[in-house]
Amino acid sequence: MARYTGPKTKKARAFGEAIYGPDRAFDRKKYGPGQHGNTRRRRQKSDYALQLMEKQKAKYTYGVLERQFRNLFDKASRKSGVTGEILLQLLESRLDNTVFRMGIAPTRRAARQLVSHKHILVNGVLTNIPSCLLRPGDIISVRGKSQALLVVQEALNRNVDLKKFPWLEWNKERQEGKFIELPVRSQIPENINEQLIVELYSK
Repeated sequence: MARYTGPKTKKARAFGEAIYGPDRAFDRKKYGPGQHGNTRRRRQKSDYALQLMEKQKAKYTYGVLERQFRNLFDKASRKSGVTGEILLQLLESRLDNTVFRMGIAPTRRAARQLVSHKHILVNGVLTNIPSCLLRPGDIISVRGKSQALLVVQEALNRNVDLKKFPWLEWNKERQEGKFIELPVRSQIPENINEQLIVELYSK
């Protein structure tokens, strides 16, 4: 199963923000990676470099590889509406991202693993494809015999505030949640300038 398995903090430092969540190593070194650290003079980036960096940041944030990301962009561009916003909606509606947002897993990587190891049901059907795109009304739940897993219990005990994600709801007792609707751009908390991505792919 293709995915990025390299150092997370190094990537976060390259983008200048903790894209994988709280990171003590990043907090200690908030400058770019490399031998010379923050003593290196960094030239002003070109428009293309800024666009490419924004696309890379979105890819690594959501754990999507290049071909998957390009396919999602092509799908977004065929829909009516604002392409950049639709792209982020598609990324947010991925099953692994939704499992992470609902608090079933502490990170997107962990959510991807839960899905691929057959611990998650969608509308009562076992689904092990992390890239599965959800539709409004879909029910996501933890498989019966997987509900006692330590990683799931620890994640759920963190009490994720779903008020931050009003397009989702979660029933802790039943370990079941609902993908209510596609989020609007103002609801998506990720610091991504989607317009730069649209400009990059429009060249």
